Amino acid sequence: MTSAMENSEIDQSSLLDRAAELVEAAAKAGADACDAISVRSRSLGVSVRNGKIETVDSSENDAISLRVFVGKKKASISANTFDDIESLAQRAVAMARVSPDDPYACLADKDRLATSFPDLELLDNTILGADKLGEMALAAEEAAMNVEGVSKSGGSGAGESLGGVVLATSHGFSASYQSSHYSCSMTAVAGDGVSMERDYDYTVANHAADLKDPRVIGQSAGDRTVARVDPKTVNTGRMKVIYDPRVATSLIGHLSGAINGAGIARKTSFLKDKLGKRIFRSGIRITDDPLIVRGLGSRPFDGEGVVNEAFDLVTDGVLQTWLLDSATAAELGLKTNGRASRSGANPSPSGTNIDLLPGDRSPDDMINDVGEGLYITDLIGHGVNGLTGDYSRGASGFMIRDGKIAEAVSGFTIAGNLIDMFAELEPANDFVRERSINSPTIYLGELAVAGQ
Repeated sequence: MTSAMENSEIDQSSLLDRAAELVEAAAKAGADACDAISVRSRSLGVSVRNGKIETVDSSENDAISLRVFVGKKKASISANTFDDIESLAQRAVAMARVSPDDPYACLADKDRLATSFPDLELLDNTILGADKLGEMALAAEEAAMNVEGVSKSGGSGAGESLGGVVLATSHGFSASYQSSHYSCSMTAVAGDGVSMERDYDYTVANHAADLKDPRVIGQSAGDRTVARVDPKTVNTGRMKVIYDPRVATSLIGHLSGAINGAGIARKTSFLKDKLGKRIFRSGIRITDDPLIVRGLGSRPFDGEGVVNEAFDLVTDGVLQTWLLDSATAAELGLKTNGRASRSGANPSPSGTNIDLLPGDRSPDDMINDVGEGLYITDLIGHGVNGLTGDYSRGASGFMIRDGKIAEAVSGFTIAGNLIDMFAELEPANDFVRERSINSPTIYLGELAVAGQ
């Protein structure tokens, strides 16, 4: 077992003491307000290829960051050790004094701070260790290689990590939490030469017991890869499109980015004028819930210490809110809604567990009703214009013919505008919560297709 994962928990009490000492030192140095955040993590990963362990990697990260306010001036500083707290605080205050005014710089309002902390079961004390992780990766690879048509292993891996977050502020907040993550993945290759295809599958969870069986992951990776062999081309034109859940989540990610308060304040989002307006069809509901037990995006308080609450991003197709931290909320004349995310000195808005809730129809019914179209399983590139909503991505997947999944297709581009795509979007009933952003299969109506 490597040194990075020798202990199942991180000593949070000593980190809290250090953060509190740093806050006190900043106040003595002349800060009007300040906060300190400490992030400590350990990880261990094992990679496998062709039945042999290739690498065993371990890492540790230990950082503390201080953010200070002097009037409306702000500065932040980070360090990897706690050796000289007074010097760190003095440098931060000196930097703030020569910084330009930031009219929106502030700590979170004291009355918004969390005072109770639900047990979200984010920490699993299980230490798998290198031997067990290696066994998992080998099992996933073996299962994939047993799929008829798989010719090579693209590599398999398994890992575990432990992280701790400590936050202390000058207006009295002091709390911490820990979380663990476990994962297993497999990439398979089919075909040979220029006709090779590859695909993958993976599982990730806060608790080791919640991972999918590595053999299931390997089997899935192999099956997905073999199905892609000998893809055909697609004719240019307009076609009805369905997204597999794995790629459907990317559209919900685009929504999350477009309602980020920072972009709204800068007026760089295509949704900047859409608050309170219908952007999806009626019945569509999208939630953001940081309090889901064992949720991959869950947390007992946000990056500023603000109480966490679940709310709808979209209700009955209508956009309900922006994602806000204190600074972006102040710039927009609003109040933070507890969506400050933070791994260092400065917070920024971000979603937590975002779910597009299921609709009524099954994926098979959707495919049958499409008749002829495209079922997209993979997207390439990042062709999304956040200012206009224009959307263009390389894609691959399968033709839909006579209401059934047919031959594999690749080497084409799909294009549209997210405003129009959101308006047409219909979720199927196959919702499963496996990630921090989750979506069922979705129907998107007709999109432009550029093929041969």
